[in-house]
Amino acid sequence: MEIYIIRHGTTPWNEKKKLQGSVDKELNEAGRMLARKTAEGLREIHFDKIYSSPLKRALETAQIIGEGREIPLITDKRLQEIDFGDYEGQNGMELQKDESQFFRFFFSEPEKYRASGDGEELEELCERTKQFMEEVIEPQKEQLERIMIVGHGAMNKSIMCHVLQHGIEQFWSGGLQSNCGVIVVRLDQEGYHLIEENKLFY
Repeated sequence: MEIYIIRHGTTPWNEKKKLQGSVDKELNEAGRMLARKTAEGLREIHFDKIYSSPLKRALETAQIIGEGREIPLITDKRLQEIDFGDYEGQNGMELQKDESQFFRFFFSEPEKYRASGDGEELEELCERTKQFMEEVIEPQKEQLERIMIVGHGAMNKSIMCHVLQHGIEQFWSGGLQSNCGVIVVRLDQEGYHLIEENKLFY
């Protein structure tokens, strides 16, 4: 089975460097254009199923990519972006410079990151996406040829922690995935194999 893991297109908050997390923002027109270009790039590739985060920015990306094709689209809450708690809506670039905030570790030393308020820890994010992969995706590896997962920057990386058997300290291995970037993974009897890290169709 091949697994295409795609990050959503851009939103107004992406452009303002605001942390979205569980905030349900829609794509902007630039984000829809990226999704359409990605759809065109994937047009000739067969997919058995599309799994998506239920958040609007990911779901709309999945819908645009699957438009005009008879591909079942299934949402799962475990594919939502990490909940940033009190950090949501704040400027991520500014938070990274603030020595008083744990967010300064989020990208540079993720193992030291701690959630703010009622936010979600990276370990909790990794646990729910690992559960999704083990309960939903892996049992279908013999039945399906190719699936797509449409999600978010941190959420997709948590899936890759499971795929590559990385600890939290290697959470950002390969770097932050671009908007509408595509990670390609193969799953067979021997396990997971990374095929492509951040393919772009625009």
